[in-house]
Amino acid sequence: MTAVVETEGLTKFYGTRKGLEDLTLQIQPGEVFGYLGPNGAGKTTTIRLLLDVIRPTSGRATVLGADTRDTAVRGRIGYLPGELALAGRERAHDFLGFLAEVRGGVSRGRIDELADRLDADLSIRMGQLSKGNKQKVGLIQAFMHEPELLILDEPTSGLDPLVQHEFLAMVREVRTSGRTVLMSSHVLGEVQNVADRVGIVRAGRLVAVEDVAALRERAVRHVEFHFDAPVPKEAFEGLPGVRDVVVEGASLRCTIDGRPDALIKAAARFTVVHMVSSEPDLEEIFLTYYSEEAPRAHAGA
Repeated sequence: MTAVVETEGLTKFYGTRKGLEDLTLQIQPGEVFGYLGPNGAGKTTTIRLLLDVIRPTSGRATVLGADTRDTAVRGRIGYLPGELALAGRERAHDFLGFLAEVRGGVSRGRIDELADRLDADLSIRMGQLSKGNKQKVGLIQAFMHEPELLILDEPTSGLDPLVQHEFLAMVREVRTSGRTVLMSSHVLGEVQNVADRVGIVRAGRLVAVEDVAALRERAVRHVEFHFDAPVPKEAFEGLPGVRDVVVEGASLRCTIDGRPDALIKAAARFTVVHMVSSEPDLEEIFLTYYSEEAPRAHAGA
C-alpha cells in the first residue's frame, strides 16, 4: 500500500534557525493523522514543505505518490492554512463559486450543503468576515471538491463548540470514504476523538508517533469508589499502576496509569456501592513528550 504522505530525512533551516529537522514519516490511505505540538514546533513548516510552498534544505517528500513539486497533484489536495487571508468586497459565496469553477466538478449545491453544516453566512463581504466565518469559508473551500488528501492547519481556530463538533463529523466522513486527513493542532482535544495515529513534534523534531487506541489503554484515569463500609488504605497501596491513593472512610480516590485490572480485583474484595471513572487523560502522556526530558522515540510508519 503506497503511503499518501511519505518523508525521509526532511529538513528545513531558515538561515541558522531550525524549522524542521530529519522528519521521517508515513501517512497511510484512509488515515486521520493528528500532527501535534506547541506553536512554533515545526508543524506549519512541515505542511508548507509538503505543499511545495517552501523547499527543503535536505531530505525528500512525496504526496499521493508524486514528488511535492509535481503541480498535477495539487488538485487532489484540500488545504486549510493556519492563517487564512481573506479580504476585499467580494462576497464569500462568489469567492467560493470562483474556486469551484477553477477546480471543476463542484456544484453550487455542494457549497450550500457545507455552508449549512458549518452555519456559515456566505452573503458577507470577504473583508467583513469575522475570524470564525473566515475559518468556515476556509473549511468549505478545503472540503468542497472531495480531495483525496486534506491538510488542515489548526482547523478549529475561531469555531464555536457546535461547529467544531460538526467539523469533526466531516473529518470522520472523509475517513469512512477512504480518503486521508493530516490535521495539525496544538490542542490534543481537537484530534484525539478522530485521529487514528498522532505524531508529536517538539522544537522541529518528531519525538513520537503513537496509535491513539494504544495511548488510551495506557492513559491516566482518575477513579473513585464508594463502599458500603470503611476500607483499609493499605489494601490499595502498591498496586501496579495505581498511585495517589486517598481513603476517607468508605470512599477511595486514586489515579490509574494504564489498565485498571489490579485495582478492580482489589476493590472486589469489598462491597462496591458506586464507582466513577473519568475519561482517560491523554494530555498527561503528551506533556511528557513536550518536556525537555522526554526521550526521542522511534518515529517510523
